[in-house]
Amino acid sequence: MFYARTLLIGLLMVALGNTPLLANESPAPAMAQHSEGYAAEGACDACHTQQVKDWKGSDHDWAMRKATAESVLGNFNNATFKDGDVKARFFKRDNKYFVNIEGEDGKLKDFEIAYTFGHDPLQQYLVELDRGRLQSLTIAWDARTKAAGGQRWFSLYPGQKFTPDDGLHWTGRYQNWNAMCADCHSSNLQKNYDDKTDSFATTWHEQNVGCQSCHGPGQAHVDWAGKLKAQSPTEQSYSSAADIGLSVDFKKLGSHGLVEQCARCHSRRQSLDVGPAPGEPLLNAMLPSTLRPDLYHADGQIDGEVYVYGSFTQSKMFAAGVTCTDCHNPHSNKVKIEGNGLCLQCHTETPPERFPSLRAKNYDTPEHHHHPVGSEGAQCVNCHMPSKTYMVVDPRRDHSFRIPRPDLDEVTGSPDACTACHTDQKPKWAADAIKGWFGKPALPTHYGEAFQAVRQGHPDSISQLAGLIADMGKPEIVRATAADQLSNLGAPAVSALEPALKDDSAWVRASAASGFVGLAPVDRVKHLLPLMDDPHLAVRDEAVRALAGIPLIALPKDRREDFQAALKDYEKRLRGNADLPGNRLNLAVLMERQGRVLEALEQYREALKLDPYFSPARVNLVTLANNNLRQDEAIKALREGLALPDMPKGDHGNLAYMFALLLVESGKPEEGLKWMSTAAEELPDNPRVLYNQGLLYMKLQQPEQAVKALEASNARNPNDADVLYALLFLNATSGNREKAAEYFQRMQQVAPNDPRLQQLQKQGGPR
Repeated sequence: MFYARTLLIGLLMVALGNTPLLANESPAPAMAQHSEGYAAEGACDACHTQQVKDWKGSDHDWAMRKATAESVLGNFNNATFKDGDVKARFFKRDNKYFVNIEGEDGKLKDFEIAYTFGHDPLQQYLVELDRGRLQSLTIAWDARTKAAGGQRWFSLYPGQKFTPDDGLHWTGRYQNWNAMCADCHSSNLQKNYDDKTDSFATTWHEQNVGCQSCHGPGQAHVDWAGKLKAQSPTEQSYSSAADIGLSVDFKKLGSHGLVEQCARCHSRRQSLDVGPAPGEPLLNAMLPSTLRPDLYHADGQIDGEVYVYGSFTQSKMFAAGVTCTDCHNPHSNKVKIEGNGLCLQCHTETPPERFPSLRAKNYDTPEHHHHPVGSEGAQCVNCHMPSKTYMVVDPRRDHSFRIPRPDLDEVTGSPDACTACHTDQKPKWAADAIKGWFGKPALPTHYGEAFQAVRQGHPDSISQLAGLIADMGKPEIVRATAADQLSNLGAPAVSALEPALKDDSAWVRASAASGFVGLAPVDRVKHLLPLMDDPHLAVRDEAVRALAGIPLIALPKDRREDFQAALKDYEKRLRGNADLPGNRLNLAVLMERQGRVLEALEQYREALKLDPYFSPARVNLVTLANNNLRQDEAIKALREGLALPDMPKGDHGNLAYMFALLLVESGKPEEGLKWMSTAAEELPDNPRVLYNQGLLYMKLQQPEQAVKALEASNARNPNDADVLYALLFLNATSGNREKAAEYFQRMQQVAPNDPRLQQLQKQGGPR
């Protein structure tokens, strides 16, 4: 289950018998009523005995179970747990399992445990609340052995306590099973979310992850198998999965298509709210996350909880056609061979014919790994798949299978596998050791260098990102990330983005579309209309979102009806997916682009109800309210955000910056200066904050403070013409002609065509 705070940029009814489900009822999740084509649970067992045997007791089998004596692993013998102000008591009553814990009203209360969630290395517990919600406790059971530190209750957020209005409280939205976890822990999950009442009527076909989660609806296959006995051997021949009633043909999917089937759950992604779609291309069901700074290090190593796919697609193994099932038994979920033998299936003197590009060499030797045989350092995974621990006790390995590059430490700041083990050493020591082993080969430029430069605001960002997109030798996720980041750079990046709209990769096309939002309607249509016919839903959605709000007259007559239908369908799916703050934000942005101001404001408010700490919704709410003569609401929203306890410093600083600008705009510069100073302290690397702080000091006739702020801004961004002009003006008016001339010359070098500079030149320079 994903448990960290995250930025994630019509009434649905289900019939129970003949009785309609009302929005204010609170049913437990139930068997799906829309299970056309699905076979009964257990229908596969009689024929596929070995696969079922492997599956029993697997992570998929344990994905979700009713809370019974057979499934509950935790200590419910009146066990107490305390971590600071977080308290809970776990006990049994009438053969049922309960927890006494703080509820939504802030008071201690007994809650019955409805389901278990997972089993190794930890087990979580689900509680039924109103509006069809299942909530996951943030106190979990450590299922490891006692010798390994387990057999105890522990907090997923050690040392932290969240108030009931916080999305991270166990009753909050980030602990909600329906929105966060359900679609990957049960088969044929139908979320059935009603955005108007913030309620769920969620159903499933199988409670855990069974055969039909991956193979698709199986009734046709069961029917086919039932007819076999009555047929002759010649009649039993078949050439495809469809011939035997299977909806997913793994052979036809190919290696990348097979990986995509796993990625439907084993990835960070944005659901397109189309429900289970086994066998479909990944981008017809979801849009995977790119290598965002909150999820990955600059070089693509895992940082946030990203679930394998995003790292694996960066690997040479993925490019060569290696699949998940080459290493993992898909039914037991276990690796096929323990230890280095798993890698030696391919990395040996006789590599498989499937992978002709592999070098014929035995890598399990000291000549390669330079560690004692059998030691931890000699294990392939420890160098090429370093791990990071999530949920306190759950280490997970990076699947990018990268060559350790401690030499990149000074450039990217990313971790390296060497010093993760040799904690008493520095990356340079590791880089020198590698040079000593292998000489000094010409190491290739790594895409992490470009991404780090972009993160630091390098002036050459556009050309670096454009170069990555054009490099077909780079992994698809890298090229999509470059398109995504380029689309955030505004109008100057548009010309560099144009080729990405016609790229062979649907992921790149989808990531590029948002970069054209700022264009005039006619130009937007010119660039994005072809994407309305794209074969992948994620690409069409991104095109619709970017085109939203254009006047219909800008579209060709024969495309207007199609566009309106696509827009309507997109909004419907956004509403069905608006159960998380980030998804509500997407709905609000769509409405804002369409000029539906009041509706957009309401959706931003709803996003903040789900999580008051979700700053993107607050920023957009403030901006929209202020731009529509609702300054009082903007100020109120900012004051409320700034008053939240334990607000992350960066978010608090951004809100303080907005508040300062708004206060100055409303004629309160003295109070604005207070908040601008807070912003400057909390956002020390943002030169624009320091620039505005300098202007505000100038406005309040505090020239010495103004110079300090502007010089600090200039030190962080020496080529900012606005800052140079402000320093020029301030020194000129203060009589410091020498300094003013210095900034005049620097401005001539940086921005020779700046109108302000040209005006000064007409006057003979600064005076």
